Amino acid sequence: MSGLGGARSGDGAPADGAPGATRPADDAPVAAGPADDAPVAAGPADDAPVAAGPADDAPGTAGPADGAARRTSPRVVLAHTITFRQARQLVPALIPVAAVTGFDGMGTVVLLAAVITALSLAAAGLSWWRFSYLDGPTSTVVTRGLLTRSVRTVPNDRIRGVEVETPLLHCLLGLVRVRVDAAAGAVGTDAEELLVDGVTPAEGDRLRAHLLARRPDGAAPAPGVPAPGPPPEEVVARLDTRWLLYAPLVGSYLVVPLAALGALFRFLDELPRALRPDIPGPDLGEVRALVLVVGAVAGLVLLAAAAVVGAALVNWRFRLVRRGGSLVAERGLVTRRQTELEIDRIRGGTLSEGLGMRWVRAARVTALVTGLGQAGRRGQLLPLGPRTEAAALLGRLVDDPGELRRHPPAARRRRLARALGTGLALTALGAVALAALGWWVPLAAGIALTLLGVPIGLGRYAALGHAVGPRSLAVRSGWLVREQAVLERRAVVGWQVRQSPFQRRAGLATVTACVGAGSGGYAAVDMAAGEVPDFTAAASGPWAGALAPR
Repeated sequence: MSGLGGARSGDGAPADGAPGATRPADDAPVAAGPADDAPVAAGPADDAPVAAGPADDAPGTAGPADGAARRTSPRVVLAHTITFRQARQLVPALIPVAAVTGFDGMGTVVLLAAVITALSLAAAGLSWWRFSYLDGPTSTVVTRGLLTRSVRTVPNDRIRGVEVETPLLHCLLGLVRVRVDAAAGAVGTDAEELLVDGVTPAEGDRLRAHLLARRPDGAAPAPGVPAPGPPPEEVVARLDTRWLLYAPLVGSYLVVPLAALGALFRFLDELPRALRPDIPGPDLGEVRALVLVVGAVAGLVLLAAAAVVGAALVNWRFRLVRRGGSLVAERGLVTRRQTELEIDRIRGGTLSEGLGMRWVRAARVTALVTGLGQAGRRGQLLPLGPRTEAAALLGRLVDDPGELRRHPPAARRRRLARALGTGLALTALGAVALAALGWWVPLAAGIALTLLGVPIGLGRYAALGHAVGPRSLAVRSGWLVREQAVLERRAVVGWQVRQSPFQRRAGLATVTACVGAGSGGYAAVDMAAGEVPDFTAAASGPWAGALAPR
């Protein structure tokens, strides 16, 4: 099966962190590129012009064809006013004021709503007026802020992915939201590198194509030469609607309806007593147990249906296509998202199988992309699907290193000891409690945990494995969520070998491949200590062969 890495460097290319690499490492600082949180030169005052940053109505130094900063559509003011985007922090401050003045009927509620709406409109208008962006041939600059001005610059060669979102309100107004992620990572835990909210779909497509274009030295096409047309599309994967039935077996899809149900109960509990619905309970009598069982079954059915609906809202009409040197994932019913990833920045992938998904042989695939923020969501290439489809997609993403090697019997004993320890300790305490106090519940719970620990320990051992091939390596672990990570050999920038006293006594070691993508490290847990030098040397070369545990 043909791979997806046509634009990648060859086998002889140096590793990302190896000496002599001709391109900068993914996490190396970029010269002349200001850091996201670095102070702006000349420290502008609140209303003074910003040095080295384009003013809102002044031409930039290296911008688009006309060299001028761009603005978003004025229609975004309406979207932000309706959603109270800028005025949300003012609502908690207004509620105590209204409480002090007193609620004297519907008039106060209407007045409070009018004040909040007016503040939201004013904040949205000022935010739109003081926002501009400039996508030049070498860098992208976003300027925002009314009193405190912020100028953020990201070199275009550090951009790792671009996501175009179309929420429902934006769709009605003919707007999209563009999120740009660079190798420097996000400023905050939930923040993006750059966010341009409220442009037309045509401008969003232009911005995405421009930011992911790779021209030497940022050079534009020669004058008089027609611009090349859009690259042809190749459909790599498509979500079958029948695969949505896997959703009740995925924990992340079950969390959403449970959280919504909890929020509903909390809301009803906080309502004044006069507004709470008075629903008398039925006289169950002798059929109480039957009613409880039927109610529990109905609740589970509703929970499963809610999980399927939630998965459909997020992944409706999902498809993964290849456009030139990029992979584009499109999904969503209410909010339509298009996430574009550079193939040359993909360093491998993970195949995840939850406990319930393994029962029906289903799996998910996520790409490991250097410098990508929120990689669990943005790097998702197959949200749900049969394991055969997931394995085939992972095989196109990175070469298969071969069959996984099982870990030694000492690893099985260690997994069983850790799984049975809690149950055996509780059983011993339960025996003492039964003899001294006549309590049998702790003893029964300890025996149940001990019996349950046997399949858990064996399952954890069965999940362990590692393999190394000519161009890739793989490690696997996990029981509740079994994850197999397949990495390109060039992705490994370092190795870490750890041994606890119990591991040293059993002749085991945990080896972690350090990479600049995904979670940052992927471990082969409890492999034979004697195999560590051969495994690391085969995966990274002779320099890693000296990692024998001591």
